[in-house]
Amino acid sequence: MLLSATSASSIRAVLAALSGVLAGAFLLLAAPMAYARGDGLVRQEVTFRGGGGLVLHGTVLSKDGAPGPEPGIVLVGGSGSGPREEYRQEAEAFARAGITTLVYDKRTVGYSLLHRDFGLLADDALAGVRLLQSRSGVNPRQVGLWGFSEGGWVAPLAAARSTDVAFVVTIGGSGYDPLRTQAWNLTTHLHHQEVGAPFRRTVAGPAAQIMGSTGLFPAADYDPVPVLERLHRTPVLALWGDHDTQVPPQESARIFREALARAGNRHAVIGFVAGGAHNGHRTSDGFDRIGGPLFHGKKLGELAPPCAQTMASWVQAVAAGHPPASSAAPAPEQALVTTPVPVHAWYAWLVPALLLLGFATYPVCALLRVGPVLRLVRWLAGLGLLAVVATVSSSTAVFVVGDGAAAPVVWGRPASWLVVQGLAVAVVVSAGVSAAALRRRRLTPSRALWMRLAPVGLAAVGFVPWAVWWGVAA
Repeated sequence: MLLSATSASSIRAVLAALSGVLAGAFLLLAAPMAYARGDGLVRQEVTFRGGGGLVLHGTVLSKDGAPGPEPGIVLVGGSGSGPREEYRQEAEAFARAGITTLVYDKRTVGYSLLHRDFGLLADDALAGVRLLQSRSGVNPRQVGLWGFSEGGWVAPLAAARSTDVAFVVTIGGSGYDPLRTQAWNLTTHLHHQEVGAPFRRTVAGPAAQIMGSTGLFPAADYDPVPVLERLHRTPVLALWGDHDTQVPPQESARIFREALARAGNRHAVIGFVAGGAHNGHRTSDGFDRIGGPLFHGKKLGELAPPCAQTMASWVQAVAAGHPPASSAAPAPEQALVTTPVPVHAWYAWLVPALLLLGFATYPVCALLRVGPVLRLVRWLAGLGLLAVVATVSSSTAVFVVGDGAAAPVVWGRPASWLVVQGLAVAVVVSAGVSAAALRRRRLTPSRALWMRLAPVGLAAVGFVPWAVWWGVAA
């Protein structure tokens, strides 16, 4: 029996309603449930799509029983892999203060040791802002960003791109480009290890230049100043630990203050955390951490109570419509000043490349049986090759491995650098002995002789000023 049109229409309506109910029930079951640990906070695991559509995983924390609507804040981590657990203390401190907080695992796609894309990281942060804006209990007009260290470059960039960002908090942000900042970081730690000024100048000078000019240091020339100058309406709280040993706090604070003033920002607060390290956690000198959990076998230190209170109260004031007026606290003393690093210094890699070519010509000619074989010159070529490679690798290793590459320290120098200096002396002595021997032999000039001896001779001559510039002679 055929159904009437009315009956068929009714059945379709019922089936549609039933499917809608089932779909809703499925979404409720599939959605991550909020949970509490008895500490007064509610947590919910979330996923969202960041830059390029990459799925990111995070946790939203809020105060249990908060009446709402609350302000929200997205935590943007520092360099490295950045699992969310590293910022648990900050997330919990904000949430306890009535600020709904999103902390998420940093992307591993499109981010590596040799590749940085701050624009992509800013897209991730903005996706987090949109996630919080969509949540009930959050005031969508009062969602901001917190950026630590590398996040001190990313959070302002995200805020400059979108009016959705209501405010920006940074801790340990650098006012300089990444390469200059890292050179200062390394020389500061070398100074703490009692490494002398000559080797520190090598790291901050030629070694840094070769890292930047060869592209081995990602985003080396990113300039944060133009971005800060675009934050003319966004309230900014910029903090540094007064014992920050990873970015120059005094210089960075000055750059932030001046750039935001040029932007016409009337709500830029510059401050320092007493007894705070780079991350604002407790320290005695910036190199240790006091209390707090372990992260990858290292102490994070306890988040300094004044730091947490300052950040939370400032955010609450902004959310209440009373952003504090611009101010700048007195900056602490900074043991070392930064050194400008020419990022595109082509000569930094070209000169050692030419030296290697000159020294390598002699053994290549020997293999091809071009010209006479001279044992002393063979030694000169071998020592020259070894000295150039050792000079570059020993100093640039600090950028790859960290200040631990300088250990052990002997007479104010890394032990490896003493070897480099010994090789340099051997090259100079070998060049002198070889020149004297060739003069005694009075070889008949020929094209083959010039092909074999001229490159290594020029390399030996050029090695001396190059080694002096590289700091080997100091």
